[in-house]
Amino acid sequence: MLEIVVPAGEGAKKLENFLKKKFPIGYVRKLFRKNGIRLNGQRAKPDNALRAGDRIQLYIPFELHASKPAHSSSQRPIEIIHEDESLLVVDKPAGLAVTEGKTVSKLESLAGFIERKYQERKVRPKLAHRLDKDTSGLIVFAKNESALAELESQFENGNVAKEYLCLVVGHVPNIEGKIDFPLPGRDGHLVRAVTRYRIVKRFSETTFMRVNIETGRLHQIRLHFAKLGYPVVLDDQHGDFNFNKRFRKEYGLKRQFLHAAKLAIDFNGKRQNWTAPLAEDLARLLKIMEGD
Repeated sequence: MLEIVVPAGEGAKKLENFLKKKFPIGYVRKLFRKNGIRLNGQRAKPDNALRAGDRIQLYIPFELHASKPAHSSSQRPIEIIHEDESLLVVDKPAGLAVTEGKTVSKLESLAGFIERKYQERKVRPKLAHRLDKDTSGLIVFAKNESALAELESQFENGNVAKEYLCLVVGHVPNIEGKIDFPLPGRDGHLVRAVTRYRIVKRFSETTFMRVNIETGRLHQIRLHFAKLGYPVVLDDQHGDFNFNKRFRKEYGLKRQFLHAAKLAIDFNGKRQNWTAPLAEDLARLLKIMEGD
């Protein structure tokens, strides 16, 4: 379910006209046709009048499709998990770079795609944090400067709870644990990095776990587990090359098994919690392995 709060200063407007400025007309008509919309919890009609503070609930997912993605894996839809006047939370597919880089143009990045989508609304959502290109899951954008400043402060001060689902090579011995050793920071100097984990299930050659990071260092989860001798499955940079080659051939997985599943943050005095279900390729792999 997606909830939109009508911002102050929006002015009197019909519900249908308000939604047409935010979504394609076909999607808006589908909402009303299939009774997939509520206004302040009540069944809504196209000509309902809106007031500032009204809450619009959409029960039919709106899926954004990127045009000309750099990789086939990014052809999967970018689902909006949450949106209000300040924040936008999306479920990023693996294979889609968050920002432009040496081999990725802005047009091919998630940030560039979101910017184009919101251009007509005169809103420029800005990233509050990052995910690796081949990691799927939750990404938060700020829709104005004050929201961006608050988000950046929360991330920098460690006030954000982040949980990942991860599959690593080998059998991690303890059911739960804490990894606390430094990693390179932005200036290249070593800074503290803390990762906590809890095992969900062990397979014949791998361990599936939930991982929480208290700090947000570059490649933190991948580096920490590689340092312990349990690299993330199919991590092509820090992982086990021979294992990855054999695993990829046996199971058909094409990217590292790492998914940003949960995110919780204090924003405007309220605790916000979001979740993204395990990506289809990773969920399918688990089912195959459980069958084995």
